[in-house]
Amino acid sequence: MATLRKRKNAYYIDYRVSGRRHRKAVGKSKKIAELALKDIEVKLAKNEIGIIEKDHQLNKLFEEFLNYTKTNNAPVTHRRYHAIINNFKNYIKQYPFITKISHLSPKLLEDYKSHRKELGASNRTVNMELQMIKTTLNLAIKWGYSKENPAINIRFLKEDKNKKARFLSKEECQILLEKCDKSLYPIFYTFLYTGMRKAELENLKWDDIDFERRKIKIRIKDDWRPKSSEREIPISNGLYDVLKKQENLKKGPYVFHYAGDKIPPNSLRKKLLRITKKCGFPEVTKIHTLRHTFASHLVMNGVDLPTVKKLMGHSDIAITMIYSHLTDDHVDKAVERLDF
Repeated sequence: MATLRKRKNAYYIDYRVSGRRHRKAVGKSKKIAELALKDIEVKLAKNEIGIIEKDHQLNKLFEEFLNYTKTNNAPVTHRRYHAIINNFKNYIKQYPFITKISHLSPKLLEDYKSHRKELGASNRTVNMELQMIKTTLNLAIKWGYSKENPAINIRFLKEDKNKKARFLSKEECQILLEKCDKSLYPIFYTFLYTGMRKAELENLKWDDIDFERRKIKIRIKDDWRPKSSEREIPISNGLYDVLKKQENLKKGPYVFHYAGDKIPPNSLRKKLLRITKKCGFPEVTKIHTLRHTFASHLVMNGVDLPTVKKLMGHSDIAITMIYSHLTDDHVDKAVERLDF
């Protein structure tokens, strides 16, 4: 509710927002004052006054968002979001006047998109960063810090959805393992024969290995949880021998460790980069390629996609379908097995 008042020769409008009284001078003209009164009454009805007055500092918003993700997301996701925010904060340093949410604009975000592309980021990476920024600003609205999201209509870059996942051939797997030293061999062997995610292997403990049943259990822990639901992975004969030898080097709770402690997050990727360069396939830069290798060779050896989905821990069969093209040759040969 807003009220028009006159004091001496000027008109004022009194109104309250969240219990706080506000007074706004609107001049000496009664006609203009009445129009201003109606405008404020409409804005009060739409809840458009107060939000603007609460315009939030960007640094404070980013800090609160990171606290939110630390509570609600996996550690690896939280670290990724932290890196994205740092990228964005470094970019807007060139605009010292941009300090609040209201200072952001669609044009600024489009410029940031171009900036990231110029630095060599892939379309998928840029889209992921834009989506996180968009999510942060949506939360700002939900928390009452902003009225609008300047990223709401941002156009995402086109991604190649049909791009086939890179995987190692049998020969490349052999070369990779031959180039590994004694400490890396069991780690990369386990990746190739289980398809585990990097974080799953880094958090693997001896309690997760059931030698009697020959199963590896990917399960929730006090300080870590898997990306998807818990699952079990069978231990092949070769992997059984590798893990038994690793057990002789046991120095703590973790199966694979660094001086008895958990392997640092980016350590294995750096080592992979050095080894694949020596091997002659430097384009293989991600540990995830070893996971693709596991799944691809299962499919090429006739394992059905639902079984591959279960072993990989995919939440949806649609994710497993990226390997479906590998079944084409096997489908063509399947009819040759018929003999009536």
